[in-house]
Amino acid sequence: MDFGFLWTALVTMLVTLDPLGLAPIFISLTAGMDAGQRRRIAARACLIALAILTFFGLGGQFLLDALGIGLPAFRIAGGLLLFYIAFEMTFELRAKRKQRTAVRGANQPDAEKHLAAFPLAIPLLAGPGAITATILLAGRVQGDLPNALGLAGVITLGVAICFGAFVAAERVSRLIGEMGNIVLTRLLGVILAALAIQFVIDGVVAALP
Repeated sequence: MDFGFLWTALVTMLVTLDPLGLAPIFISLTAGMDAGQRRRIAARACLIALAILTFFGLGGQFLLDALGIGLPAFRIAGGLLLFYIAFEMTFELRAKRKQRTAVRGANQPDAEKHLAAFPLAIPLLAGPGAITATILLAGRVQGDLPNALGLAGVITLGVAICFGAFVAAERVSRLIGEMGNIVLTRLLGVILAALAIQFVIDGVVAALP
């Protein structure tokens, strides 16, 4: 088992899932609900997101093959997409976009009933960035069963950390504060940018004869 790969996978999933960044949005979406309601919504959202990411982790390569897209091309495109997300995080654009998405979802009919599916599970948790990262990481496994099982564990761990952040959202928000959240988001943005560039480099190298 390649622990270096699993560590990279964990960092990538945590950055793209962004549990600390989602905690304040979860608080605003579940305002007025008791702890039990919040826990049920958080659990449902995380289970839906885990199912989506697992599907793309298992079937992402098959989907690419069916569409005639090579993995190197997807690595390059995915790396560019992740770099765009990193750019948004570094310059505080991602939080504003997520907040707008959350507000749209909260204004829908039966908001409490569907809150877990939209906008929490999709697109705030299992959004384009997390799905892209999952497919790219699964592509690097290349049939290695120990690493594949390790990646599945990493994805599950990442979603579980999001659940923990949701459950302890109020405490997390008070702990890091507004300034801490800004600093952490920018730092994670820089890390994600470096990982995104590495994905692009890997894609270019794989595409070259």
